Amino acid sequence: MFAAENGLKGDPRLEAISAAIRVVPDFPKKGIMFQDITTLLLDHKAFKHTIDIFVERYKDMQISAVAGKPLFLQCFVIKVLHANDCLCIGVEARGFMFGPSIALAIGAKFVPLRKPGKLPGKVISESYELEYGHDRLEMHVDAVEPRERVIIIDDLVATGGTLSAAISLMESQGAEVVECACVIGLPEVKGQHKLEGKPLYVLVEPSGLDEF
Repeated sequence: MFAAENGLKGDPRLEAISAAIRVVPDFPKKGIMFQDITTLLLDHKAFKHTIDIFVERYKDMQISAVAGKPLFLQCFVIKVLHANDCLCIGVEARGFMFGPSIALAIGAKFVPLRKPGKLPGKVISESYELEYGHDRLEMHVDAVEPRERVIIIDDLVATGGTLSAAISLMESQGAEVVECACVIGLPEVKGQHKLEGKPLYVLVEPSGLDEF
């Protein structure tokens, strides 16, 4: 579900968020429209709009934990040769900013999800598929408790693999995943079927798609 379809149609904050995400053509190689979300962080008004919209949505849902990867994803929008489809491929790049800010504002804890070997102590893990190959997410075993209500925050949803792994981690500990939320998502998210029926809330579409 896009925010514009859920009571925020025409909200100028969404336009400001989209405008703050810089599009870099042909980076890192020709044919790629690179969605640079670091510029969103540099625009304090647009960054605040992003946090505010998520907080408005979740502040009254009795959320006790916000889970997210401590690295956010930057988005490549790639034209597929001899086809009309586009792919979004996420590449780890920057420090986590959205999840902790949202958690603090709604009075919830933040649960970091990391790649293998990054968390000290006892962890549980879940594998997921990439465009090419596999990876894993890890979480501390005592990070969430049974029946806690959790939202999962990421900046981009593409294949849905990362969110699916995060859902599995939460549910393995008895927590309830209320919703997954992302800043950027395609109008028809290829990986939404992997979210096990969990609602998906997205703020904006990737910029530059009309250039293909």
